[in-house]
Amino acid sequence: MKHIQIAPSILSADFSHLADEISALKSADTIHLDIMDGHYVPNLSFGYPIVRCIRKLTDKPLDAHLMVTNPETYIEPLAKIGIQWISFHQDTVFHSHRLVHQIKSFGIKAGVALNPGTPVNTLGAILPDLDFVLVMSVNPGYSAQKFIPNAIDKVHELNAARDRDALNFLIEVDGGVTGETAEFLRAGGADILVSASYIFSSDDYSKTIEILRGN
Repeated sequence: MKHIQIAPSILSADFSHLADEISALKSADTIHLDIMDGHYVPNLSFGYPIVRCIRKLTDKPLDAHLMVTNPETYIEPLAKIGIQWISFHQDTVFHSHRLVHQIKSFGIKAGVALNPGTPVNTLGAILPDLDFVLVMSVNPGYSAQKFIPNAIDKVHELNAARDRDALNFLIEVDGGVTGETAEFLRAGGADILVSASYIFSSDDYSKTIEILRGN
């Protein structure tokens, strides 16, 4: 049985008790960082000082989702902090292939995020270069939004393309991921589930993470 990776999004954590919140995520596989600039999305989240703090609080891999208009300027600073995964939105750059390989040059896994209104076929020839694809199941910018069902179809489509072309990218899904929606995403071939409010509003983070895994 495939191990489903769970990546809690720290955006929904209680930042006044950040060390305790991260300590309670022992059963998580990675920590998801939603980095927003107030331009590409209307919300503004956190910058390098908070990312450095999170890096000091955990040995788990950090997964940075760049919801920013100039992602290329973030790569080297995040690499110096010690980020292991970075994804960006392809509509924020002219040359996504170049940025993917810039990320990879630092030994970081590179991914592209697909908004709900962006079809899978826009990835085209870049799919073989990607370590993962981040399927957005809500419109980016805020936590606790309602799950958009067409994400399930995208997961199926990506999984079929991966099998057909013998590719190795992972499928990550972010937005409205709950115990109920996770079941459909796992069945469709998703490998990594990002969850924010569903985990951080629960009484037992470890138990909730296992529910997302299907255990």
